[in-house]
Amino acid sequence: MKKAVHLCGVGFAVVLFSVLAFVQTAVAGPESCENRVNNTHAKLLECVTLAGVREHQAAFQSVANANNGIRTSGTPGYDQSADYVEQRLRAAGYIVTRQSFQFQTFISLAAPLLEQVAPAPGGPVENDIMSYSGSGDVTASVSSVNPITGCSATDFAGFPAGNIALISRGACTFAIKATNAAAAGAAGVIIYNNAPGPLNGTLGNGFTLDLPVTSVTQAAGQQLAATPGLIMHLKTSTFRGIATTSNVLAESQAGDPNNVIMAGAHLDSVNAGPGIQDNGSGSAAILEVAEQMAKVKPRNKVRFAWWGADEANLVGSTFYVNNLPEAERTKITLYLNFDMIGSPNPVFFIYDGDDSDATGAGPGPSGSAQIEKLFESFYAQVGRPYKGTDFSGRSDYGPFIAANIPAGGLFTGAEGIKTAEEAAIWGGTAGIAYDPCYHQACDTYDNINEDAFAVNSDAVAFSVLQYAMNTQDINGVRGKGNFKLPDPPLHDDQPVAE
Repeated sequence: MKKAVHLCGVGFAVVLFSVLAFVQTAVAGPESCENRVNNTHAKLLECVTLAGVREHQAAFQSVANANNGIRTSGTPGYDQSADYVEQRLRAAGYIVTRQSFQFQTFISLAAPLLEQVAPAPGGPVENDIMSYSGSGDVTASVSSVNPITGCSATDFAGFPAGNIALISRGACTFAIKATNAAAAGAAGVIIYNNAPGPLNGTLGNGFTLDLPVTSVTQAAGQQLAATPGLIMHLKTSTFRGIATTSNVLAESQAGDPNNVIMAGAHLDSVNAGPGIQDNGSGSAAILEVAEQMAKVKPRNKVRFAWWGADEANLVGSTFYVNNLPEAERTKITLYLNFDMIGSPNPVFFIYDGDDSDATGAGPGPSGSAQIEKLFESFYAQVGRPYKGTDFSGRSDYGPFIAANIPAGGLFTGAEGIKTAEEAAIWGGTAGIAYDPCYHQACDTYDNINEDAFAVNSDAVAFSVLQYAMNTQDINGVRGKGNFKLPDPPLHDDQPVAE
């Protein structure tokens, strides 16, 4: 299969499914949505509206506003988000479970402070705390480790104990750099990006040194490195410890319990902000789809999941998969993942199930290629170009793939930079991130591309209902005839832009 960017034009004449030939962007669905059974693609897509998914995002924003601007797992903001999801699902008639677990958490108790004390005029420097940084309050001279990476103890030969270390990103983990700096006597660490844009990094939950570590942009770091006699004030206030959080799981009353299809999204935010795009977008979309499918009697059991502690390294989804008895794990036919599906500067990415892009990780488990084809067929019908993206392991499909469960899903981009070629195809702005507010306080209700979010909310609905009714292309189990997939796959006939 040749695949890079697929462009679907007006010449596309084959109808793959009985589905609306447009993307539903109405303010609200018809009044009949409250009562009817949305058991066809056309009905369901008519009722899954932008207004509906935005209502859930607004609720998540309200929760964050009442909880110090965050919805981080282990905090009241997350618990209230989970309560909201659970209440909506119970009202819709699902069997709902809260799966509690403990995990190592990191919470920034106050915004990090970084300011230039000398030389004058000085003043604050915009920065982002490194996740799992320790607490500290230090004013000291700054010693640049540039151009050495800080990945070896020898890079700190002659480092003045008590100084703040200024280190460039690259060549090893942030934790290794900070650990080496601490061993050399550094009182604090500033890591700057090695590419344009902010740096939102983590030291990992194994980092336990009581050392303040923060990050700045490449431009800021280079300017600090070039400033003679530099003295900085660095202050962080953090909590690192064991916290309790939960996954929210909702299962359809009907459907074959031996043929379970799952759709999931992480519900938690990072410490820096409310996370309304990351991942209030995926969480809102699957919640709205669940509500609009509530009266459907699926052929297969449908299980929705809102994961906790994703931002602490996929803890919730990993806990769920690892604690499933083998007999239950084998009943899961596939997993669909929706993490960041309305980025402000988007590309329509589909996880590369067959590794036809030959980038990064290999293909997903058998069946993942078919999931990719399903999403390709949806975008083809609505006339939207699409592009493959690697199974990089950064989201909650990871534990499912590790358990040999077919997986797939959608993504509109995070901190990656949109290329000029991508901007020519999808619009938006080249040279800036797909989501300029990724892992930042500005990831609010307004941090969204409504067109992309509307398209992808429909894609979520389309895929979940399809597999709720027919998984024959995945595992050979015969499904409802009006949900049958054609053979050969449609997309092989589509033009490709290299």
